[in-house]
Amino acid sequence: MLPRYFGRRFVGRRPLRRAAARAAALAVALVCLGACTGGGPTSPVVQSGESTATGSGPASPAAAPREPTVASRIDGLHLPWSTVYLPDGTAIISERDTALLRTIKGGQLGTLGKVPGVVPGGEGGLLGLALSPNFAEDRYLYAYFTAAADNRIARMRLEERGGRLELGALQPVFTGIPKAGTHNGGRIRFGPDGFLYVGTGDSQRRDQPQNRAALGGKILRLTADGRPAPGNPFGENPVYSLGHRNVQGLAWDSAGRLWASEFGPTVDDELNLIVPGGNYGWPDVTGAPHRSGFLDAKVVWPSTAESSPSGLEIVGNTAYLGALRGQRLWVVPLRGEFAEEPVSYFTGKYGRVRNVSLAPDGRLWLLSNGQNPDFALILDLHG
Repeated sequence: MLPRYFGRRFVGRRPLRRAAARAAALAVALVCLGACTGGGPTSPVVQSGESTATGSGPASPAAAPREPTVASRIDGLHLPWSTVYLPDGTAIISERDTALLRTIKGGQLGTLGKVPGVVPGGEGGLLGLALSPNFAEDRYLYAYFTAAADNRIARMRLEERGGRLELGALQPVFTGIPKAGTHNGGRIRFGPDGFLYVGTGDSQRRDQPQNRAALGGKILRLTADGRPAPGNPFGENPVYSLGHRNVQGLAWDSAGRLWASEFGPTVDDELNLIVPGGNYGWPDVTGAPHRSGFLDAKVVWPSTAESSPSGLEIVGNTAYLGALRGQRLWVVPLRGEFAEEPVSYFTGKYGRVRNVSLAPDGRLWLLSNGQNPDFALILDLHG
């Protein structure tokens, strides 16, 4: 049986006979002539299909998303990674290497405090933030960070004294996530079900993502106290999905479906629709090779130079992804369980985009990385 191609990665180990190789090359060329017109070998590849929202045939294409406009910009950050918003609209931003929690309120930049126990290095440091869904009662801020021996999740109370926010004591919630110089994952978000979802990286340990007993290369689903959430696909196990390389973004669409952005190796950055117990293939496959036993990505960027997708936000049924190497904002209309053609904005204009998040006022915040200093860019989505 011939190895199979999906754009640029082939799967298979047996050498092709010369005639078969010529036939395969001709087939790939014909496919590209039919499917790649107007694009190119680096254009995003979208997995099309019928809309499950209506069940009545192919979905009608969505209108092309309008380009956001820049409302304001706040400078003075250093490698910001994640943003959450307090009920009064105050933004809290994590800085990866300084381990500081910065605040922005009324356009003014401040500092809440430093998270103890953070050991920055490479891609590790103070990473994802999440607010408790019961914040009004418990006042908990959750943080994912790299410590001396592992990546871990801890929570801290945000106390208000004399009109000022203060950072309470650190309380570890979940520990033992493998760390490395790269592939530390780090995104955390509470889902519509009230449970904490955690994106981890393979920490350069390629045996981890396919091992249900390992924490690397997974999306985890936890209670607020750090236990495996009830209803997880593998019983008393925190693993919700597996076969990931380095999950960077988590967000839900209007129907409550979970989507995740993920770094590929030198090819095949991904936007995935996440299902409980789903296996997304790493390190056996990347992208959408249609291999039995693995779930295909819904959007594949063949060239990581155009994407390297980090933070992900979904507004209604439109996904917004920040691109690091690609230095742009990718906008992807979603249609049921499928994605439509991505559109990019601000290419090369604001540097590496680490995170995308929706503020309470309906504006979209982007965080830059490596601009010295970095900044928060606030966008108007025009409703």
